[in-house]
Amino acid sequence: MKFFQSIRWRLQLWYGVLLVALLGGFGFTAYRLENSRQIRRIDEELQQRLPILVDSQRPVEEDPELREFELPPNDAPLFDREGDGAFYYVVWLRHGVPPVTRSASAPPGVPQPEAGDPPNRSRGDLRETFLFPGPGDCILVGRPITSDLAGLRQFAWWLTGVGGTVLVVGLAGGGWLVTRALRPVQAISSAAEKIATGDLSERISTGDAGSELGQLAAVLNATFARLEAAFTRQARFTADAAHELRTPLAVMLTHTQNGLASDGLTDEHREAFEASQRAVQRMRRLTESLLTLARLDSEEIAPIRSTCDLARLAQEGADLLRPLAQQQQITLATDLSPTRCPGDAEQLAQVITNLVSNAIFYNRPGGNVRIAVHTEADNAVLTVSDTGQGIRQNDLPHIFERFYRADKSRAAATGRTGLGLAITRVIVNRHGGTIIVETEPGKGSTFTVGLPAAPGKSRSQIPVDSRENP
Repeated sequence: MKFFQSIRWRLQLWYGVLLVALLGGFGFTAYRLENSRQIRRIDEELQQRLPILVDSQRPVEEDPELREFELPPNDAPLFDREGDGAFYYVVWLRHGVPPVTRSASAPPGVPQPEAGDPPNRSRGDLRETFLFPGPGDCILVGRPITSDLAGLRQFAWWLTGVGGTVLVVGLAGGGWLVTRALRPVQAISSAAEKIATGDLSERISTGDAGSELGQLAAVLNATFARLEAAFTRQARFTADAAHELRTPLAVMLTHTQNGLASDGLTDEHREAFEASQRAVQRMRRLTESLLTLARLDSEEIAPIRSTCDLARLAQEGADLLRPLAQQQQITLATDLSPTRCPGDAEQLAQVITNLVSNAIFYNRPGGNVRIAVHTEADNAVLTVSDTGQGIRQNDLPHIFERFYRADKSRAAATGRTGLGLAITRVIVNRHGGTIIVETEPGKGSTFTVGLPAAPGKSRSQIPVDSRENP
């Protein structure tokens, strides 16, 4: 799940668990301490009344071994009150015999303590303490603690409310701190994503250069600068080399054409001139492709302001390549729905031409090529399918690399340069789109191009299959 893969949410979850554990431990400890304090206070109040009851025992005149109980009138008010705080007493003067006397406020059915029982006990909402002043004698005093238990429950709710408030404030503060701490990471990720799409001038803005992430951002900025300089030098070299090659290639092509137009050529000479012409034409196509790539690499990515009909461009591309398909005995079919999208019509037409020509060249005799254009979730989608030989799995990750050719022998025979798909991917990326390929060896391939149908949509907003090949 993405939730557990996010560093931010994992830190927030750990912080929340730790905060809940601390607040829970503090609340439990505070409640136990308050409960112990309340019980200790009640027990002290009960203990203070036990001596009064002990002194109220006197020997019976007829039999000094027996004792009688008589509470002095001055002490009677201590046990005559009613309500939650009313104290009561029960006196047993001989073990096993029903109590001799009890206060009016004493609840019925008070069990007689046994020797060895703890001196304090709780029975529901009653708290009692007792002692054995003599053999067979037992004096018990107690009182209801309903109001005290209600106070403890109120205290528990108060602790819960305070703990919940602290938890919410702590999580909000922790979330703010985590977000602030990870903001440089998001800036690094955003800059890296823009650089990956071709904007090599992007840099990471660092607010705190002295922090660890600030130092990392500085190192990455220096790396990006060197990377941009290297790509600039590569693009300049490619453009210069291709430009310098155009003139000698044009001269060579002119001479070979003049040679072929000469009279009195032998078959051997004509074959040599034709081979030279094919080689020069192949070099010219390669030079033009290199110039196209150099131009695309060196141009800054500007906002696309014009729109075009992708279906119309696909139809024009199909009409242009239909003679080539007929020559290769390939059936070319179209399924086009009017679909407008922002983009450079010339560049998108080149994408269509590259994909369809590849589908024709790498197809089998009598095969089919299908071009489809439609709208999917407010996005323009172009698919080019063929029934050719397909692409091997070990070649699939490399097909968009420059000069890579999966079938090298066939590509050389047909004059393919290995730059068509590289140019296609660069153009698609510059339009904020995606290009993917689904293939099955022996059954054919399907290339899918997804383009945002409205200006300003990023690549992440295009709901096309995410299995994009590097």
